[in-house]
Amino acid sequence: MRHCNRASARCRSARLLRDPALRGAVRFPTMPVVQRKPGGPLRNTIYEQQTRSSRRLSAGRRFAYRLVVPVGLLLLRMVWRCSRTVSVVGTDHIIQALARAPSFIPVYWHQHQLFCVKHLLSLRAAGVKLGFLISPSVDGELGAMIVRRLGGEVIRGSSSHTGARALRDYYQALAHDAVSPAITPDGPRGPAWKCKPGAILLAQMSQRPIIPMAYAASRAWKIKWDLFVIPKPFSRVAIAVGEPVYIPKGLDAAALERHQLEMEARLKALYLQAKIALE
Repeated sequence: MRHCNRASARCRSARLLRDPALRGAVRFPTMPVVQRKPGGPLRNTIYEQQTRSSRRLSAGRRFAYRLVVPVGLLLLRMVWRCSRTVSVVGTDHIIQALARAPSFIPVYWHQHQLFCVKHLLSLRAAGVKLGFLISPSVDGELGAMIVRRLGGEVIRGSSSHTGARALRDYYQALAHDAVSPAITPDGPRGPAWKCKPGAILLAQMSQRPIIPMAYAASRAWKIKWDLFVIPKPFSRVAIAVGEPVYIPKGLDAAALERHQLEMEARLKALYLQAKIALE
């Protein structure tokens, strides 16, 4: 029965994303109210019934997370500090986009999160409110705690299990809360270097620009299962930021697919640009 319910949910999400009325829309007329709890993350309360397990965030688990979070932050900051950023090209594109609207859509490959995120977080004084979609599960709370400690905004939802609702929450954060939600278009499950349609649809609905990014390291480890890039100590890093990309309203499916392919090409070109900067 559980498998049937999950399959039905996936089918409903797929029908919503294929609905021609979705293309070119500037808002979701039936979007549930998304509220921010006092001092808490952006949260669609419908996710309270959409978690992947029945576990709850007990006092003991919360205490364990509070012990683990400083360790995770320490390791992350060590990676950031042990590598030297020698080149950052294109930050002016972000400043220009913020001059037109208070938020944008940062897009980078899943493998390139470490230093793209670092650079975006460094731009908080320039007005960047960086947001992350994090699972509403108990396990997701660990990531949410880390994001908050880094100064990021937390959007609770699952792109894998509630994709259409996650898109709604992205839209709420982007269009109404001035949050710039980071999107990895190939996602943690891949396929790597292939752009899925979420960022394109979100940019079309919100009329906010996509800003593609990439980075390269002179020496790095690559985790085998997803090719995630972790620079080795004392390596050099280069970051490349692309021009804002605006997606027009009223595009058909073929035009949206062309934009996906163009975004793939932009991201790959930015990665090559970053690699060349290290030579």
